[in-house]
Order: sequence, then C-alpha cells, then structure tokens
Amino acid sequence: MTSRHPSSYRDPSGFIFTHEGVLYRQINKCFAKNFEIFINSGLHDHLIKEEMLIADSIINENLTGSGDWHLTLKPQLIPFISYSYEWSFDMLKDAALLTLKLAKEAMKFGMLLKDATPLNIQFYKGKPIFIDSLSFEAYDETKPWIAYRQFCETFLAPLALMHYLQTPLQPMLLAYPDGIPLSVAAKLLPWKSKLNLNVNLHVHLQTKIAAKADNTNKSSKEFKFSASKLKNILSSLESSIQYFQLNASSGSWSGYYNEAEQREDYLDEKKAIISQWLSSLQLKTAIDVGANEGFFSKLLNDQNIEVLSADSDHFSINNLYKQIKKEDIENIMPLIIDFANPSPAIGVNNTERNPFLERVNVDLVIALAVIHHLAIGRNIPFAYIATLFKKFGPYLIIEFVPKEDEKIQLMLQHKKDIYNWYTEENFLKEFAAFYHVAASEVIGQSKRKLFLMQVNEQAF
Repeated sequence: MTSRHPSSYRDPSGFIFTHEGVLYRQINKCFAKNFEIFINSGLHDHLIKEEMLIADSIINENLTGSGDWHLTLKPQLIPFISYSYEWSFDMLKDAALLTLKLAKEAMKFGMLLKDATPLNIQFYKGKPIFIDSLSFEAYDETKPWIAYRQFCETFLAPLALMHYLQTPLQPMLLAYPDGIPLSVAAKLLPWKSKLNLNVNLHVHLQTKIAAKADNTNKSSKEFKFSASKLKNILSSLESSIQYFQLNASSGSWSGYYNEAEQREDYLDEKKAIISQWLSSLQLKTAIDVGANEGFFSKLLNDQNIEVLSADSDHFSINNLYKQIKKEDIENIMPLIIDFANPSPAIGVNNTERNPFLERVNVDLVIALAVIHHLAIGRNIPFAYIATLFKKFGPYLIIEFVPKEDEKIQLMLQHKKDIYNWYTEENFLKEFAAFYHVAASEVIGQSKRKLFLMQVNEQAF
C-alpha cells in the first residue's frame, strides 16, 4: 500500500510517501536534471559525509506508479520528528547556521539552496541535520536567491526578536508556521535594532522596500546577486545569527536540581530506586516529562535509553541542549512542551504536522516532581493526567508529592486551596483505571513516593 504524506504537496520536484510501511521520497521528472547535478557534482556525497544531510539510498523502482516518476530515495529514518516551535533558542540558532552553511557548500559545487526553512531540519544524535535532498538546484547568477526572504522570516526574524526582547517566543512560531512576516517583526523590534547593520538590512530595509512596492502597485523587486555578492549576503546573515543571544538567567526552573541536591538524601535515594527499577526492565526509549535540565534524562541515557526530554521551561531546555552539545550526547532529544497544552495538529486539514501526542511512542514515561504542577498548578484532574501518560507508552515511573510537601504549600500561598481531591488514595484510584502498580517506595526522608506502573492490557 502506498500513501503520500499530507505535508508533501508544495514542491513539484517530488514528494514523501510510505510504501508498505516504509518511508520514501520520489523525485519527479521535472527535477531530474537538478538532481543529476546534485549527485554527479559530488555535493550529495559530500554533505552526507560531513553529516549535514541525512543519508539515503537511490532505488530505481517506481513504487508509486506515477507517470512523473524519475527516481526513488530511501532516506535514513529520524527517530522523532520535531518542529521549530518545540525547539529552544539555541536549537533554532544552530538550525539557522546549518542552513547558511549548506548554502555556502552548495555554491562550491555549482548549486544553490532553494529552500531555507526549519521544516527541512531535524535534530538527530544531538545535532541539526538537513533532510530534504530536493532543495538543491543548479546555480544561476542571473536569478535571485529564492530562499532569501524565507530564511529571514523563518530564522532571522524570530531569533532577532528573542535576542532584542530577551523573551522566548516559540508560541509565535506556532502562530506563524511559514515564518514571521518581516513587516510584523519590524514593528515588534525595538528602535535600537536599526543600529545593527545586518538587522537593519535584512529586516527593516526589506520591510520598507516591500511597503514601497505595495504603495506603487508594483511587485517588490527581487534581489539578484552575483556569486560574490551572494556569498557576502550569506556571510552577513551568518554574522547576524551568531550575534544573537538569549540570556539564561530568567528561567523559572533553571537550576532546580541544584537546590534539590541540598535536601538530605533526596536525590541519591531517588536515583538509586529508579536505577534499580530500570535494571529490571527491557527499555529502548523513554520520555522525561517535566525534565528540567535533564538530570534524570542523563540517568536514562547512561543506560543506553533514547530519551525525549521535555519541559515547558524554555531556559531549562536550552541549558540542556547546550550540555548535549558540549558533552556530545546523542540519545537525548530536548523539547519545549507544555503538557497542559501540547503542540496541536496544524496545516491544511490539520494533517501537515501531527500533534505532539501522536508523535510520541516510547517504552517508558518518567514523570518526577511534576504531578503537583499539573494537578495543583494547572488544575488538571488525576484522571486526565493518567490518560495523557497512557498515550505515550506502557511503563510509567511517577513521583507523588504529598500535599503537606513544602513545595505544594508554597504554591498554595498564592491560590485558594480547592484541592481536597489531591490525595495519594485518590491518585492511585484514578490511575488504576489504566495502570497497575508494580512497585512503590518512599524517597528517603522526603515523604515523597515513587511508583513503577504498567498499563493494563485492556487500557490500550
């Protein structure tokens, strides 16, 4: 059975499809010449060797039966597909820098990068990697760089806004999935951004040119660059991206475990219990819900478990990503996810980009010191939380924090206590609808309790 991916309809050069459950990419006849140049120039092999492009193999078989067919590619699979509105600042920054590097490398081989969108980037083994082999065409100096405005709107504008406002703006990327319009970015950026030559050129000046063209009923004139001028533009964009920074001092939960380490035997006991349980299970994948800076994600990684490390706090996830880069960790995928409002399905017919809940399929869910933030912090009933975790995978390690815990009492200082249902007894009753308890243990002197649960067969 062959099924075309619902998001792969924009580019006439080809499309993604599945055949008998396997993912492929079809190259259409109209792109045959450009793809042959891509292969014969050596650019294809060069980018794969440098780990900038996902590896693939060419299959000379028309699996779709299409009359437009030229070749079929079988790409290496990415374990988890993510989107820019789930990436931290430095993840988006590195994806932007990779895009510019690809554009420069393509020019060395007589080609041009025709697409410059985060949709063509995924994170694999801790690093960004390009996934679209149809994004390279023969370079023609008489034509403009068609991807210039796309790069500015999908990469430059959001990074500039976060840099100058010093505020994470990932929800804005969800609101503008095709990029933040430069006219919008120009209005939101502070006046001092005009003092930055590159930002002024690529955002403010472009906005003025487009507005002038609209007012005179003339189409905006495309920029046309010789090879040397295009290289200068790419270098200018690269300087801009490298300059942008987002300070890590204002995160809600950054450094949480530094404080936790000061509690007598709490973290050591917690690690010991979880390590013992992990040794009894056959696990390959996990999701760390409310991961903070990945303290326990690293524990899972040490046992060769691939981890989706997710938290709503941008700065914690950004710090984790920087640690992953520094320590060259391959099996932790950091993500910005609000579990009270996870990424939805979006795009045409709401099928182009799957919701987060449908993309997660793991062996283990680990939810430590998070239940009270969802139940009391966000007023979510235990039954709803159990339903959420059940979607992800069959095993659950969850920490129950009793109501008398100092952290909950601190939360209740700022809101009315309407949580008479927040008890361990009720917690176990609601979770019993989907899970049975395999093991439980109190964490040292903390009165907090860990539970190892497994989904009941009838709950699937």
